[in-house]
Amino acid sequence: MTTAKDLFIIALRLGSPDRPVGQGDLSLALAGAELIDLVSVRAVTLDGDRIVPEGQPAVDDRLLAAAASALDGQEPYERVDDWLWRRGRELADVYQAALEEDGELGHGRRGRFPSGADRMEAADTPSRRRALDRWEDGEPVLAALASAAGVSGGRPEDEPGPEDEGVTTVLLAVGDAVMELEAVRQRRAIENAAFANVWRGP
Repeated sequence: MTTAKDLFIIALRLGSPDRPVGQGDLSLALAGAELIDLVSVRAVTLDGDRIVPEGQPAVDDRLLAAAASALDGQEPYERVDDWLWRRGRELADVYQAALEEDGELGHGRRGRFPSGADRMEAADTPSRRRALDRWEDGEPVLAALASAAGVSGGRPEDEPGPEDEGVTTVLLAVGDAVMELEAVRQRRAIENAAFANVWRGP
């Protein structure tokens, strides 16, 4: 299992009914998780906020291999934030389909996504137990990504984060992207409310 798959399972398992995990937020966090795993297997390095491919990783996870294949190998290379938006488009749906196909998800009542996975839950598999173990151990990267995706109970703000500078760069970019997405949502809500008021009239 990869960090992204662990993150999906945690988000599905622990998303709060008072604050459901948004597909867009989760997709951005999943793209960040993939990039962190690519850094960890040395498929890429980060030159500031630029993603520099270092070769195809020796991984047996098809989604992580797909992420590696999607890297932009042309200089000046892709920025981390651009990668999050490009790779993250509907990525939560991709992970849901893959985990269903692998027998890691089943129909149930725990899933709390607003669409798509709203009736799914993680099956009782070694992968699910591993993801929950990482969560309960307070693994800082998983906790930070889950917090960005809207899962409560992650890493406290005053707890030390990852020491790796590249990982920190990715986590900060994920947080910024999620905030930007929320700003877009709020702007659209205001515009829609104003439009509705025009039609209702005085």
